[in-house]
Amino acid sequence: MKRAILVFGHRADHTVMRRVNGWRAPRWLRLWMIASTRGGDGWLWYGMGLVVVLFGGAERIPAILATVVAVGSGVGLFLKLKRSFGRRRPCAIEPHCWATLLPPDQFSFPSGHTITAFSVALSLGGFYPVMLPGLLFCAASVALSRILLGMHFLTDVLVGAAIGATLGYFAADLMQTFWV
Repeated sequence: MKRAILVFGHRADHTVMRRVNGWRAPRWLRLWMIASTRGGDGWLWYGMGLVVVLFGGAERIPAILATVVAVGSGVGLFLKLKRSFGRRRPCAIEPHCWATLLPPDQFSFPSGHTITAFSVALSLGGFYPVMLPGLLFCAASVALSRILLGMHFLTDVLVGAAIGATLGYFAADLMQTFWV
């Protein structure tokens, strides 16, 4: 099963990697991607959590609990999957032309930043639907940054988005069912 998942996207992943690694993106895009990936390191999510705690109204506690459940589950899952698959990162295979960030660990599949980003977006968006477009924009920015900075393959990010969205959706649904 592990091999089938990695082989499925291998050719397309490597084609995208080579194109991205050789592309000198415009300065504004490089800055946006670096800021997105740094925000995805946790600072963006901590800031959103603080805003929800301070201004989230009556739903703030179940919203924060849903987010903690989704993100905590996501972290546990991606750590296990990364060790299990052991897929090398694109930046370990080929040098990147403009990104010099160091990866947080040696494995690529799935993207932990993307799992976390979509877990936060869907869990908070379940309680604050008006925030959902902005949350999804932030999550998509983090996901795109991981590809454009040479940290992840396309399939790493797509699978990470699916896992994170699923965890976020079900955590919000669970908290809404039992809390409200």
